[in-house]
Amino acid sequence: MKRALLILGIAFAMISCNKNEQKTENFKTAYIDTAELLKEYEKFKVEDEKFKVKSEEMSRPLESKFRAFENEAKSFQTNARVKGQAWAQQKGAELQQREQELGIEQNALIQQLQVEGAQLRDSIIKEVKQYIKDFGKKEGYDYIYGTGDAATVLYAKDAYDITKEVIEKLNNDYSSKSGTEAKKVEATKEEEKK
Repeated sequence: MKRALLILGIAFAMISCNKNEQKTENFKTAYIDTAELLKEYEKFKVEDEKFKVKSEEMSRPLESKFRAFENEAKSFQTNARVKGQAWAQQKGAELQQREQELGIEQNALIQQLQVEGAQLRDSIIKEVKQYIKDFGKKEGYDYIYGTGDAATVLYAKDAYDITKEVIEKLNNDYSSKSGTEAKKVEATKEEEKK
């Protein structure tokens, strides 16, 4: 009787092990190089280019203030000899005050651009994560891991890399939604190369 129960227990264990093996055979997993994905994603390229233009536009007034300050500082040196020490001390204090104000303004602009850049990047990353989640569900993946900047995969066979496939589909979806905007950025890049 004990022997029959033991044999029955072993048979049951083997059957349950076979079921577990069958589950892992149907297991579908892949990984995506997230750094490559962002580098090749057209929307990210377009938004990054727009942000660079906006940054340059926002910094132009400050640059002109710095140029005016530099010119005034140069003229201060020549005028200090002519107008005397009292004038030089007063004007020197004014120039120091303006230099500090320009530094504060520059730091505020840098901080504002960093915040806006981070918000832009975060929104695109959030969008891409949702896209990958939907893609994984649609394609029947059990897991999709990420490599790249924030690596969560230390090793994987190249056969599991679906980065190019996701980039292609993501860019196709973006192109169909945005249409001409991506073409404008490409035209701008071509003009810059000339």
